[in-house]
Amino acid sequence: MELVILDTPEAIAERAADAIEELLTAKPDAVLGTATGSSPLPLYDELTRRCEAGRISFARVTGFMLDEYVGLPEGHPERYATFMERHLRSRVDMRPGALHGPDALNPDLQAACDAYEAAMAAAGYCDLQILGIGADGHIGFNEPGGPLDSATHIDVLTEQTRRDNARFFDGDIDAVPTHCITQGLGTIMKARRLVLIATGENKAEAVRQLVEGEVSPQWPATVMQNHADALVLVDPAAASLLTAARP
Repeated sequence: MELVILDTPEAIAERAADAIEELLTAKPDAVLGTATGSSPLPLYDELTRRCEAGRISFARVTGFMLDEYVGLPEGHPERYATFMERHLRSRVDMRPGALHGPDALNPDLQAACDAYEAAMAAAGYCDLQILGIGADGHIGFNEPGGPLDSATHIDVLTEQTRRDNARFFDGDIDAVPTHCITQGLGTIMKARRLVLIATGENKAEAVRQLVEGEVSPQWPATVMQNHADALVLVDPAAASLLTAARP
């Protein structure tokens, strides 16, 4: 695992975008895993700028989202399919329909999980997976206590996760869904490269566990310690609890 501490979200975005540009230059038809939330937004802005400048192209890229809420109707502004359309797919030259997500509108949610895992397997899984991290150490929506080798599955969102995400729902925790479909930790680990972004003091304990803690289901992101190519990009606030931080 490579840890890099950078001063600003913009610097982090540039470093993450460099990794994606390197991938797309070498493999224009790459499979890219995308993350939602506030952490990757500067990255999506930077990727948009580079696409507009002709430095990169998403024309042959296939994308797979990490997760999706269960219970939000199609077109809901906080549905992750809507989020990714708004913040990345529609802003670059990615083909309509090239960015896939789990079908959380399917009445048979287990069938939706199985189909999504099969689609990723057919694509060869992700060449690069963008990740954020929750304050409780979740990646994707893999909440603490689940198996470290899980496939795509239905998960129950913890109260902390729902409280953290209430800011996207006008501060109303009751509006935040209670369930989701998420890539499993085993699925995420099949990506050939992981790039995790964490900013802010509220992520400091999760980052400390990720970098310096034991691999444990109680801190799901720690499974990344077993990955052959994981890049962790954090700001000084998120790195503030590290005892052995290295630039």
